Amino acid sequence: MTWRMRVRHTTGYRYDSEVTASYNEARLMPQTGPAQLTLESTVVTSPRARQQRYRDYWGTQVVSFDVHAPHTELEVVATSVVETADALAPPEAAGWDLLRSDAVRDRHVELLVPSARALPDDALLAVAQEVKAGRPYETMMEAVERVHDHVAYRPGTTGVSTSAVEAWQLGAGVCQDIAHVSLAVLRALGIPARYVSGYLHPGGPDAVVGETVRGESHAWVEVWLGRWWGFDPTNAVPAGERHVVVARGRDYGDVPPLKGVYSGGGSQSLGVVVEVTRLA
Repeated sequence: MTWRMRVRHTTGYRYDSEVTASYNEARLMPQTGPAQLTLESTVVTSPRARQQRYRDYWGTQVVSFDVHAPHTELEVVATSVVETADALAPPEAAGWDLLRSDAVRDRHVELLVPSARALPDDALLAVAQEVKAGRPYETMMEAVERVHDHVAYRPGTTGVSTSAVEAWQLGAGVCQDIAHVSLAVLRALGIPARYVSGYLHPGGPDAVVGETVRGESHAWVEVWLGRWWGFDPTNAVPAGERHVVVARGRDYGDVPPLKGVYSGGGSQSLGVVVEVTRLA
């Protein structure tokens, strides 16, 4: 089943004193791929600023902008319309001989080695060793099930810089943490895995068309098992029509929605609001 959704993502900052210049990157524009088509996407800033667009190393579309007019607040509003499709069938046929081949390991080496936020310790390596032997798909499913069962979704217990090890020790976190723990274990098993950021419509399959709801930024993983396949370990479901892909990378460090530097006083976040409307 195909969905059409509009996503409006608003981020605001207030500064303690006047900012004379700021330099920013936004990763807020949904991607087009096998199961997703971006029909339109805009990023509007206040104050207004000239924008440049490019794709980063991981294929994410980045909007960069500089604000040189003095300002005490910055607002960034990204509005997109996308069509999404049902979850792809899992690639169950791939065997370990394929994943362990030199060609695959060379091609995906950056997604097989640990990354800064998905660096395993002895406890996470032990989790990988405890996973029963099986085909890669079965091994992947058991690994993410163990993570899902151990790390409870509990907002407010972790921060943006929390590592996979810290989330595992706490036994709690948000989608970002659950994705990081999953990545640490999957890579330890020899399964290429990448971090995906985007949005999740909070409604079920019967979400009301035309109703705007409070959505959320979301994170999940994709594994390479002969082809890339997305799985949401927070909700223990394949990534499907409710998921909107924005950015991919090794971990959150590669995909922050908005980052930048500025000249001026300290800043205070005015918060992030995500509104999602199912259009069809």
